[in-house]
Amino acid sequence: MVPVITSTSLPGVERVASGKVRDVYAVGDDLLIVATDRISAFDCILPQGIPGKGRVLTQMSLFWFHLLKDLVPNHLITATVDHYPKHLLEYRDQLEGRSMLVKRCRMEPVECVARGYVSGSGWKDYQASGSICGIPLPAGLRESDRLPQPIFTPASKAETGHDENISFAKTIDTVGQATAELLRDLTLKIYARAAEHAESRGIILADTKFEFGWHRGELLLGDEVLTPDSSRYWPRSDYAPGGPQKSFDKQFVRDYLETLTWDKRPPAPPLPPDVIEKTSRKYHEAYERITGLTL
Repeated sequence: MVPVITSTSLPGVERVASGKVRDVYAVGDDLLIVATDRISAFDCILPQGIPGKGRVLTQMSLFWFHLLKDLVPNHLITATVDHYPKHLLEYRDQLEGRSMLVKRCRMEPVECVARGYVSGSGWKDYQASGSICGIPLPAGLRESDRLPQPIFTPASKAETGHDENISFAKTIDTVGQATAELLRDLTLKIYARAAEHAESRGIILADTKFEFGWHRGELLLGDEVLTPDSSRYWPRSDYAPGGPQKSFDKQFVRDYLETLTWDKRPPAPPLPPDVIEKTSRKYHEAYERITGLTL
């Protein structure tokens, strides 16, 4: 039985960041990223973890890094604990299967989002303006409809709360014309490859977000890649445009929390065992269907 890990403790190793899911440590000039089993909803970290979630996120990212390596280089050095610096080996029980040693990059300050379907914040934008991130779209689209072609819809990175959708013009102002075009082209190229693979597994990749950073003059794909936390995956067999879709993520958690009188501010309420179990199963199913492997 794999233990649920909601926090990490690596005495003697400098922790440089701790997000909603990941703890990040400095290892010389590199970084150690550890995906915990924490789960958040409505920008609040919930009191319990989801069994196996951190392993799913890490192993799924590793699968995609390998599949995409001919399109774009990435920040991965190794995810094999035996190849980590010796001072990390005593923490194997916290690192095995859920960590990556990566190159430290100067990250670009925009989330690179690709959308092939109208959903989430894109659906809200479309309802309000008939466009997403300033990109005009055909009239009469329903929620979850497929777009005529995938679009690049960047977002500003928020330290807390939700990222905010921005226009391509704003992206140019933020990172410069050449970098903005490079990020857009890479994002759409990766999305096309990933969506094709997902489709072959009976899954729709509705949208996803990427992060890119610079290391010694080279632009690398970083952070997590095409996981259920960073992507909207729908089972093809259940697809029915005109409303929200079943998804391979924390849908069970959000659905449960919406039944409560909670004001969506910390502290978040505890989750019942069945919601935890269903959510864990959904994450594992996403991994198994996408990769053809089991954890």
